[in-house]
Amino acid sequence: MLFQYEPELDAFLEFLIWRFSIWVDKPTPGNALMNLRYRDDRAVEPREKVRTGLEGPGLTVAQKIWYCIATVGGQYVWARLQSFSAFRRWGDSERRPLARRVWILIQRVEGLYKAASFGNLLIFLYTGRFRNLIERVLRARLVYGSPNMNRAVSFEYMNRQLVWNEFSEMLLLLLPLLNSSSVKSLLSSFSKDKSSSSTGDDGTCPVCRSIPTTPFLALPCQHRYCYYCLRTQCSASPAYRCPRCSEPVVAMQRHGFFAPSPE
Repeated sequence: MLFQYEPELDAFLEFLIWRFSIWVDKPTPGNALMNLRYRDDRAVEPREKVRTGLEGPGLTVAQKIWYCIATVGGQYVWARLQSFSAFRRWGDSERRPLARRVWILIQRVEGLYKAASFGNLLIFLYTGRFRNLIERVLRARLVYGSPNMNRAVSFEYMNRQLVWNEFSEMLLLLLPLLNSSSVKSLLSSFSKDKSSSSTGDDGTCPVCRSIPTTPFLALPCQHRYCYYCLRTQCSASPAYRCPRCSEPVVAMQRHGFFAPSPE
């Protein structure tokens, strides 16, 4: 039941963080550790001499509301749209060309958003302004919260954490571009037990090569996985593809769970 309502739970937690931090002009717990706060960058653009980053008012009410709509509502609607389209098999439907067009449109919008996010990441590394597209559109910039504040985290740790975050985001953007099936077939050609490993694929998990524990189906291809194997792969790579058919995995369903027919 928790897995079935996971998007709602994530949206509720994100709303609570927004309600008790940004809405009341307080930094999030992570920003508070780094002595950062949000500032309305539109109010300081006419001034060209901003040295410390402390000048300027906080976010307006409209900026706060649009931030909540984009981060909480936008992520929830997108997650539910992908899940609904996967259960309805819009990508595999040949009888309904409209559903197929909507599926292609969803994939293209997702690709454009990832490309724009990658471009914004490069600009952020060069200018140090606006970490993501939402902050850039709303002109909400992170600045110093207080001129005199002892950091609760050492500078060395913060530096390593920032480098690791940027490196992990770069990997998450580049790894889905690699064709995992072709790399796997290339490596399997050098394996001595290729014939033995290829047998019994239908009843084993493609990740751990054992009988699935707590079996789940990858949608839309419906190949069986262990829950933790599939969950780990999808969390590490949002564009994870099934090793057996190279189909992108957009949702998960418990094996044997009744789903309503699209007809």
